[in-house]
Amino acid sequence: MGRRGRRSTPLSTPVGGRDAEAARDGDPQVPVPARPAVVRRTRPADLPQAPWHPVPLTEICMFVGIIVLLVGILGHGGSRGLLLAFGLTLVTLATIELTLREHLAGYRSHSLLIAALAAAAVAAPVAALVQPSKIIVLAIAAAVFALVFPAMRALFRRRSGGADWRA
Repeated sequence: MGRRGRRSTPLSTPVGGRDAEAARDGDPQVPVPARPAVVRRTRPADLPQAPWHPVPLTEICMFVGIIVLLVGILGHGGSRGLLLAFGLTLVTLATIELTLREHLAGYRSHSLLIAALAAAAVAAPVAALVQPSKIIVLAIAAAVFALVFPAMRALFRRRSGGADWRA
């Protein structure tokens, strides 16, 4: 026999090991290892459709928002601040819509972004209306983030069939 032939010394346990053999035989003391979930890469065809599907409204909002942002950055006059705010709002709303749609459908995990947006959505009004110290606002944002992030990860795991993330 060649180099890959039989071993010169026999194995004391089968190749799968005693645990694998005992689990196959139904030994109740040996836990059967769980099979890992099959996770496949996402394809563009799997992308969840928007309610307004034939019209690319999200992409149009992002494009118009970027154009308005550029006009606000490069323009002159007193309306620059208004243009910057409007452009940033358009891009942000379109991004939030796309992020939530992909995450809730189990297409791509955006847990970190959703948790950060939730923290900002709670902390900004608190900072503007109540005006506590910055440490308190930061603590509130951290608490919201700490609550939302694991919830969004668990939700994505359920919706995607067991995957923690997808590329």
